[in-house]
Amino acid sequence: MNFLAHIYLSFDDDMITLGNFFADHIRGNKFKHFPIQIQRGILLHREIDTFTDSHPIAKQSSKRLHKNYSHYSRVIVDIYYDHFLAKHWSDYSEVSLKEYVENFYQLLEKHYELLPVATQRIMPYMVADNWLFHYANLGGISRVLNGMNRRTNNRSKMNFAIKDLQENYNDFENEFRLFFEELITFSREKLTHLCEN
Repeated sequence: MNFLAHIYLSFDDDMITLGNFFADHIRGNKFKHFPIQIQRGILLHREIDTFTDSHPIAKQSSKRLHKNYSHYSRVIVDIYYDHFLAKHWSDYSEVSLKEYVENFYQLLEKHYELLPVATQRIMPYMVADNWLFHYANLGGISRVLNGMNRRTNNRSKMNFAIKDLQENYNDFENEFRLFFEELITFSREKLTHLCEN
């Protein structure tokens, strides 16, 4: 899953949220110096990714893209799914998306010194362009895909994936809806287990 889903699946625990958000910037077991809840957030992030990558519905979404984007198809699906989470946000949260992401940006600023250097680098761009809020519209998703393509030196062709989303919109949306309900249940159970150990 992409940024917004990982943040949401931290269930309003600030330190879990931080770890779950920046886990991709942590290699191996180089996280033992963080507070215990951040460590749990990192582990939760990895569990979520494993669950997602092996789930038949997420695989079905990815397979639809594989011919054009090869191994990048999983990354693209993560971005699509964040779009649908943002689009249907009111079904999953009583707090508006605008307020939710503003609170998250404040959390990052408050704990800036805890963030890995790679996270500190992207944070100004994320906040200035309000990535998370703009996931809800196709223009925002197109900008994300264009940015991802640039970071692969145009090898991934991910900038064209906005067309795949538009052409198969209902299929991806239905798959997200089915999958995300299962992911919420899995994440709650996994977080409970992590906090018991």
